[in-house]
Amino acid sequence: MDQIIIGVDTHKSKHIAVAISRQGARLGTMTLPTTRQGYRDLEVWASELGTSKAFGIEGTGAYGAGLSRDLLAKGYTVLDVMRPNRQLRYLHGKSDSLDAESAARSVLNGQATALAKTQAGASEMIRHLKIARDSAVKARSQAIITLKTLIINAPAELREMLELIKGPIKLIRHIAALRPGKIVSPTASAKAAMRAIARRWLLLHEEIHAHDQELEPMVREKAPGLMNTYGVGVMTAAEMLIVVGDNPERIKSEAALAKLCGVCPIPASSGKTNRMRLNRGGNRQANAALYIVAITRMRDHEVTQNYVLKRTAQGKSKREITRCLKRYIIREIYRELCAPNDAKCAP
Repeated sequence: MDQIIIGVDTHKSKHIAVAISRQGARLGTMTLPTTRQGYRDLEVWASELGTSKAFGIEGTGAYGAGLSRDLLAKGYTVLDVMRPNRQLRYLHGKSDSLDAESAARSVLNGQATALAKTQAGASEMIRHLKIARDSAVKARSQAIITLKTLIINAPAELREMLELIKGPIKLIRHIAALRPGKIVSPTASAKAAMRAIARRWLLLHEEIHAHDQELEPMVREKAPGLMNTYGVGVMTAAEMLIVVGDNPERIKSEAALAKLCGVCPIPASSGKTNRMRLNRGGNRQANAALYIVAITRMRDHEVTQNYVLKRTAQGKSKREITRCLKRYIIREIYRELCAPNDAKCAP
């Protein structure tokens, strides 16, 4: 049978698939529900049209995650496809079937080359736990900001009493144990509000600690070499494992990983002007993690400090040196997470 390419436009409750031949002819369209039976129906439908060479799916990390995971588990090649650009939509219109066909043609003409993550191993489990942890950290920060505001605006007697307590944890535990009694005065209402927020902070603090206890052994088992890299902590290693995923063979080189993390310069030349600009794209969480490693090394890593002195003497600013350091750090991370010869995960 002839080889075909399937493009899929993904949505919350349904997907639209379009099949094209190797010559670009449109062979058929199918609408499927986002269920396991729907995924099986897509596989049967595609097999009736020909041999599936590849599936181009929009949003393999969002609405297309379930379908992508199912197809990868069955051995199919799945490519992550970007949505059509606005110019094409302006020229040809917008519909789900047109988007699916555009996804298929992106695979056919070689524009879509990014292999989808398998999302079925330790890196995916780490991602789930880190999402929960990051959410708890954000909520805890908001809680302490609100609590401090309430203390500042509290009645004078209550505020002066709380200011005598030294240490943030001791203060929060004291507030959590307040007994406001019946709400008949501003002091009682302030105590009730502060107690609620303090108890929320303590619960979030315990949740974050529990996530840390779960994440550390998982990260150390997945990437022991990376954990031994200077300046790389558990959360930094976790972020890099999430970026690389459970199938690091999809990242062909350290330059590809650098681009994925937004630490490579972007050409911005035109005519007689030859220049590079900053990469504002990529995974910004990973970029922030690399920044933390760079700052840590600049503070107390002798080799890095010597490099900083050398580049400073060459006229580089601190920001420029930090960008260079992040690119060097990516090289180390690539060597730890992906073997350069066979592109397999580090043990």
